[in-house]
Amino acid sequence: MNDTPEDPTTQARAAVADRIAAAFADAGVDGAVHAVDIDRGTQAGHGADRLVCTASVHKLCLLLALHRLAAAGRLDLTEQVECAVEGRTPGGTGLAAMLDASRMSLRDLAYLMIAVSDNAAADLLLARVGLEEVNRTTRALGLRHTRAVESFAAMQEGMREDAGPAAARALTDPLVLARLRALDPTHGNRSTPRELTRLLGAVWRDEFLPEAHGAAVRRLLGLQVWPHRLASGFPFDDVQVFGKTGTLPTLRAEAGVVEYPDGGRYAVAVFTRAADTRHVVPAADAVIGLVARLAVDGLRGAS
Repeated sequence: MNDTPEDPTTQARAAVADRIAAAFADAGVDGAVHAVDIDRGTQAGHGADRLVCTASVHKLCLLLALHRLAAAGRLDLTEQVECAVEGRTPGGTGLAAMLDASRMSLRDLAYLMIAVSDNAAADLLLARVGLEEVNRTTRALGLRHTRAVESFAAMQEGMREDAGPAAARALTDPLVLARLRALDPTHGNRSTPRELTRLLGAVWRDEFLPEAHGAAVRRLLGLQVWPHRLASGFPFDDVQVFGKTGTLPTLRAEAGVVEYPDGGRYAVAVFTRAADTRHVVPAADAVIGLVARLAVDGLRGAS
């Protein structure tokens, strides 16, 4: 936790930190979380400055770079892109799972990238925007530890190389997982929980993009279809959750914003690594919502 004048009392902050640590331990994960009240600046966290592999959470940075270029008049979001079948980045959703060629606007590719985490759509956008533009965008936000290093196709190819002949079948073997470069935050796309909440706060306060573009980004994050992580901690009809998930073997994450009907707005980023190497570990998904709720409840109690 951060000991600032606006933060909760030391005793209350310590209690929240203990509950977060216990929740991670009970779920069998090593976790890091940062939450911030977007308007007041109060913060809560556990491992908030830990360097983490962002996986598909890095699509947030690509989305901001896309809208930054559009706001500067350097591209048109209605520009049409040919989406050939050959060479598509693999994945189980969106274009990545489709069988036929199509033609789609940049903004509709962005929708698929965020709403269903479509890797093929993300890499088509990345080909248009460029890795360096993504990094220029995060540098402009003052995010010193956030960096895009490779495309999603390159990340997948690296995992295939590291897994060896057994390929995907080997991705539950702890010895194989230990050599995956994709799980090393010094190798691939990376950030910290605190830097991701800073990014989200800037978008929600319309500090980084013009208002229309900020609203477009917020709309897409509100259309994400996955309810099993961040949103699971806020099962209320009058609380809205915006987010972007990320997943790699043993790694589960989400960064997003929780909005309450009283006007409270909280940016949260949670990253976990599970000891259990199975692909389906419900407790490792659910703890993301749980610790986000613990952190946000702590901030609301400090208001």
